[in-house]
Amino acid sequence: MPRDSRQQARERLSALAHAPAGEVTAARHVEQDASLIGRLLAAAGRQDDHGQAPGAMPADVGAALGLFEDMREQLDRLETQVVIEARRRGMDWRQIAQHQGLNSSQAASQRYQRLMTRLEEIRQGVR
Repeated sequence: MPRDSRQQARERLSALAHAPAGEVTAARHVEQDASLIGRLLAAAGRQDDHGQAPGAMPADVGAALGLFEDMREQLDRLETQVVIEARRRGMDWRQIAQHQGLNSSQAASQRYQRLMTRLEEIRQGVR
């Protein structure tokens, strides 16, 4: 999806109603974790007079690395839910592929199947 299209998508979705503040959703978890990683990177970018990054310890970097697998799982779950919603709303695989930046309906369908397989493997403890 071209940059302008992504910005248009952000603006369109920003107009939707917000979830209640106390509601914890997969999207909110990803948002919080991404924010924490951003804070780490900002702290790591600050250096003291000796060229050290006093705000980011190796354990902090390790903690940030530990967030990615859960974020990937949550993003996969969110993408799967959005694809299901797209199909429910009458979008065909060609349209879904176009919005995902894929070249064919087959690619979109295969991507969805890979996501579903990955999530099922995680659920069963295989991954």
